[in-house]
Amino acid sequence: MESNRPDSASELDRRIYHLKTLYDVSSELFSSIDFDTILRNFLLMSMGNFGISKGAVFVQKSDDFDGARLISFGFDDENIDALKESSLRMTKILAGTSDSGSVMLAPEGFLSEVAALLPFGLADECQGLLILGDKLTGVAITEDDKELLITLVNNLVVALRNACSFERISRLNVELQAKNEELETTLSELKAALRKVEILESIKSNLCKFVPTTLKRIIEDTGTTLCLDPKECDVSVMFLDIEGYTKITEQIGAAAVNDLVERYFSVFMDAIYTNNGDVLETSGDGLLVVFFSADERTKAGEAVRAALMIREQTSKVNETYRGRYQPLCINIGITSGPAVVGTNKFESYTGVRWTYTTHGATVNLAAHICSQARGGAVFLCKETAQRVKDFCRTTSMGTFALKNIQEPVEIFGIT
Repeated sequence: MESNRPDSASELDRRIYHLKTLYDVSSELFSSIDFDTILRNFLLMSMGNFGISKGAVFVQKSDDFDGARLISFGFDDENIDALKESSLRMTKILAGTSDSGSVMLAPEGFLSEVAALLPFGLADECQGLLILGDKLTGVAITEDDKELLITLVNNLVVALRNACSFERISRLNVELQAKNEELETTLSELKAALRKVEILESIKSNLCKFVPTTLKRIIEDTGTTLCLDPKECDVSVMFLDIEGYTKITEQIGAAAVNDLVERYFSVFMDAIYTNNGDVLETSGDGLLVVFFSADERTKAGEAVRAALMIREQTSKVNETYRGRYQPLCINIGITSGPAVVGTNKFESYTGVRWTYTTHGATVNLAAHICSQARGGAVFLCKETAQRVKDFCRTTSMGTFALKNIQEPVEIFGIT
């Protein structure tokens, strides 16, 4: 029993030494997350614990020579390139072989100063070598040394993997931050663009109050103003005004008349738009309404239906104001035929003014026929009467000599 005690004490001392070395090296390894710092600290600790004057760590992260890292101490500068080339060649030879992870003594193809190699790997794309020279004591590397070296290198691999993971996370954080900044910039630009859109929509909604529906539809459908140039086309025109407008204004005042006009004309809009008409012009007591449907009889019929609805709605509003104001009479004249429709541009040194309107004999005739109506009558020209003969009954009111029109004009009323 007594003869075994020295061996037991020696084994205990060896284990204590191994544990202390492992603790010291591991503490140094895991104190940093920088890849090169870990390699440098590991190499210095390993050389110190084993009493080695020359050592190096080689890590290859890519296939090219410049992508490899070599950290060394004790080797002469003129031997560094040769050491790096030998390490690169050896990692390629050992990659995926059974020799990886085991200590190789006096390796061939290396400097004579290299006493041992220990290959290690960090996944398939990264291979490394621990390169050690002779001990200062001249004692050869023992099996115990090999066992401890392998344990230490395994800890190195863990530390390096942690460092690689941290590098990836840091890189992802940088990319994420850049993406966030890009998104913030895009969001700011989007907010600015949305604000512009809101402003434009607000302007549009306000301007639309003054733009004929036909004009808005043309621009929305074509996206261009080229189609707004004046051109002749077949239309039905309705002109209406308030009978005795001037006298009524003198009796109740301009403000009250304005309120009445807004009330009456507002209900007229439903009749006009329901029948596909469009108000192109307004005056104090009148409206110029144009119907553009493709079929001649259709547009004439729409104009007449709108006029009849206006006459009916006028009666309802009159009933509402009974006892407050005298009933209003809305006289209407309807014509059909060719007219020029489009934009007119008026330029001067003060600026440019655009209008969208219609003009021509058909339009003028509608105003003149309207001027002949009394008591809320709806008068038609002969052409319109012909177009709506299947829709409603008309009666000739006779021929009239109208202002600025050479030939007498036959006018028809709706019965």
